Amino acid sequence: MSRKGPAVGKPRSQGLADILFTQGFGTRRECTLLVRSGQVCVGGTLVEDPDVCFATEGLVFEVGGEPWEYHASALVLLHKPAGYECSQKPSAWPSVMQLLPVPLRNRGVQSVGRLDQDTTGLLLVTDDGPLIHRLTSPKHKVPKTYEVITARPVDERQAQQLRDGVVLNDDPQPVRAELCEITGPHALRLTLVQGKYHQVKRMVAAAGNHCEALHRSAFGALNLAQGPALGHWRFVQPAERSMLLQRE
Repeated sequence: MSRKGPAVGKPRSQGLADILFTQGFGTRRECTLLVRSGQVCVGGTLVEDPDVCFATEGLVFEVGGEPWEYHASALVLLHKPAGYECSQKPSAWPSVMQLLPVPLRNRGVQSVGRLDQDTTGLLLVTDDGPLIHRLTSPKHKVPKTYEVITARPVDERQAQQLRDGVVLNDDPQPVRAELCEITGPHALRLTLVQGKYHQVKRMVAAAGNHCEALHRSAFGALNLAQGPALGHWRFVQPAERSMLLQRE
């Protein structure tokens, strides 16, 4: 079940049990019991009244000793390892959602686009449907950067092909990399603004090579320089979110 909080950027106060509910900690009854059973602290102080109100903006609380940030709309940066599918109902591999805590999964989060099971790197996850559309719509041209390891040596001819555009077998219109840099004898860095199925692998194949390994290093203004570690996640902070949504 998806639980929506108040609009982003609109400060307000809520009762503590209602706050827990919007953050995915269970049904309203379960959240009330969490508070009454002494499981919730705010500002280091135990709170046992489920109706006491707190300002939600910037709120950090603890449930069962674990800290949690309040976010009206959850936007999470996940460092995806290989061997996971970007699906809530995976077919052959575990879902990346298993790498997230239960409260986030309870909020009905979805991945922003998909990475193949053998692809690693930066994956955004959110419960905000309009945000997913904004970040994946071709008209907004949000750049994504990929580090590619190739089976055969790369040369400037292949890189220029990828910059100029290659034709994929399901579309007569060429697709091109916004940027293509040779980073090693068998390595490329590609920046794309489209989001076609298996696009990087198919583009590299169309240029006469084969993708041996693939890692997404950046999504818009976000990258993995500040973490998290492989297989871990963190909330995207409001300032980062604003940068992500800035138009070029």
